Amino acid sequence: MNRGFDTGTIQPRRRPWVTGSGGTPKGHRLGQDAGPSARTAASAPPPVRVALFVTCLVDGLVPRVGAATVAVLERLGLDVAVPRRQTCCGQLHVNSGYPDQALALVRNHVAAFADAEAIVVASGSCVAAIRHQHVELARAAGDEGLAAAAAAVAARTYELSEFLVDVCGVLDVGAWFPHRVTLHQACHALRLLRTGDRARRLLDRVEGIELVDLPDADSCCGFGGTFALKNASVSAAMLADKLRAVDATGATVVTAGDASCLTHLGGGLSRAAAGARTVHLAEILAATRDRPWAPPGAPPHPRRRP
Repeated sequence: MNRGFDTGTIQPRRRPWVTGSGGTPKGHRLGQDAGPSARTAASAPPPVRVALFVTCLVDGLVPRVGAATVAVLERLGLDVAVPRRQTCCGQLHVNSGYPDQALALVRNHVAAFADAEAIVVASGSCVAAIRHQHVELARAAGDEGLAAAAAAVAARTYELSEFLVDVCGVLDVGAWFPHRVTLHQACHALRLLRTGDRARRLLDRVEGIELVDLPDADSCCGFGGTFALKNASVSAAMLADKLRAVDATGATVVTAGDASCLTHLGGGLSRAAAGARTVHLAEILAATRDRPWAPPGAPPHPRRRP
């Protein structure tokens, strides 16, 4: 684990337009335009230090998403730590019928993040597993101590858009992304976490973006973890529907808050030789005029001079 992403402690890089202890952009009051949160009291100050749960899929396949998440959090003036002990949330094991192996991963996860003030995850799917599976696994094993510890960790765990909008009270993170973009609403974030329009509201504030609605944006892309393996023909049909919807938008970029959905969509787009590619929400929010987004494998953009 942790082959693709440096899991050391990452110190913040302060940006000139970040001011105050809350790290909000100039001209932006903490909490401005942020909707009510069921998880965080409006008067609660945002944490200064957060821990990043990278997720095994991001670590192994798209570590750039982890780096982008760190970049966004640092831009808001937060200290970001990436605990080395972290591995997998165990969702795959639960869904595949291996509760004993999943329980071992729950124990490890709780130990890795026990001291974290807040845990940020760029995956609604993994956050859903942490909130909805970890405590139940511990209770099923008769370990109430672990159940209590897992509940405490889950209560401090946030999907990225939740954390930015509900905890930090920020919609404009200073991003610049001059592309035509459409948003796929990932199932677990939408239905289990009830993130609603948080990702859309963050994208609305990105400078230069042309955001177009995706028909049936809340329909499943067909991935569903092991569902795509066990029900390949159904998964392929669902993916085909989603690709037709993407094509209808004329977008050059499809975004979502889950790398798993984007991996599935990206494979379909590649096989169809479509004119769109997938970019994680964190990557869009991390892009700036100074450090614009570039496709993987492209030469890095030189830093712009003032």
